[in-house]
Amino acid sequence: MVKAIVGLGNPGREYERNRHNIGFQVIDLLAEKHGMRFDQRKFRALLAKGRILGHDVILAKPLTFMNSSGEAVGPLAHFYKIGPQDILVVADDLDIPQGRIRLRPMGSSGGHNGLKSIILHLGTEDFPRARIGIGRPPGSMDPADYVLQDFTRDEEAVMTRVRDRAVAAIETWLEEGIEAAMNRFNIRRQEGG
Repeated sequence: MVKAIVGLGNPGREYERNRHNIGFQVIDLLAEKHGMRFDQRKFRALLAKGRILGHDVILAKPLTFMNSSGEAVGPLAHFYKIGPQDILVVADDLDIPQGRIRLRPMGSSGGHNGLKSIILHLGTEDFPRARIGIGRPPGSMDPADYVLQDFTRDEEAVMTRVRDRAVAAIETWLEEGIEAAMNRFNIRRQEGG
């Protein structure tokens, strides 16, 4: 049985280090750790196929831009016959303090347009997700501008540790399921703080 791990972000070098691209950043790190390469382009996504901890997995980075992520995830799930419960989506979240990870077995989009698109194309909210806190924009900054900025140097020091913890959370999900991952990684303290 194949599982899919989908990192959300925007394609293109100019977006690589943006806050909005933490999903791409996490699964790039996961791929690197397990010797997987994003060497296939299918279903409007970059794919890496391989095994992680004995599980057949497909890592996916939609090339549709964030707000249309479901246009890649829907066809991928359909083609490989992957049920929603076996698709873990990794995304940024403005409403979670920076440095925290929150895993859930299902739920609404929480206003995240990438998740909204995936819900629309899968026809369900019942898929697990790992939301990575990027915090709220300072002052009266527009959230759309904030998510498209790179992490500051100080933030990057925190997010380096968070990416490592997110990879460990994904591995726990693969090995032990969403409940174990939630119990271990949904902690209330801020990383690095």
